[in-house]
Amino acid sequence: MIRFSSVEQNYPDGEAEATILTQQGSQPGRNYWTPIVERVITGFHVDGFGDWVAELACGHDQHVRHRPPFQVRGWVLEESGRTGRIGTSLRCPLCERCELPASLRFVRSSPEWDRESIPTALLGSHRIGDRTWGILRVRQGSLHFVLSGEPDVGFLLDPDTPQPIPPGVLHRVEPCGRVRFAIDFHAVDRTVAPAPAPAAEDSRDDVPVVGASEGGGDPACWAGLVCLECGAIIDGGYHRTGCREG
Repeated sequence: MIRFSSVEQNYPDGEAEATILTQQGSQPGRNYWTPIVERVITGFHVDGFGDWVAELACGHDQHVRHRPPFQVRGWVLEESGRTGRIGTSLRCPLCERCELPASLRFVRSSPEWDRESIPTALLGSHRIGDRTWGILRVRQGSLHFVLSGEPDVGFLLDPDTPQPIPPGVLHRVEPCGRVRFAIDFHAVDRTVAPAPAPAAEDSRDDVPVVGASEGGGDPACWAGLVCLECGAIIDGGYHRTGCREG
């Protein structure tokens, strides 16, 4: 589940297009948004210090400590309490920052696309499916990666700035002149031995939302599911009229 909130700053020219950011931070005097990303709890484990950690569907971990009076979560100390929270949602600050989790298994890479061969579907808002991360890698030139929101926010990518794409986040790409890029796809897999990484600290909005669940993913990014000729999503669908591949 993903909700967007926007923070208004000085925006004197009233432009309506996506705010473009660099990897170093936002441009001063522009609008920017803060996404609120909630992920489903799939399990729990104890870390090396004896603290309980919630395992999220996105692959991230988050501490759920019981340390009264500042952190009151008596439910985490009882098995029944933890079991009752599985399937509910927890805010994930790491997804909000587009940070890759450690428990990922490489699946495959897309073809390398350029300005002429980029599938039409990638130019419109779409999202990667549940429990799947993408890493957009620019091989040559530059590319706008735009996160859909109110307003949209974009990042200017080049060969030195790969961009993680979290599950379920609406996004699109906009080529800037001559460009070559590809997307690597990784599945969340907790059976993979990850590199040591700390769990995220408790977020301020970490009270689970009972009954919330992740939205379904649009597999438009997946290599092999997008026709390179007409841009149609062909997983069980049809090519567009006039497509030579249809």
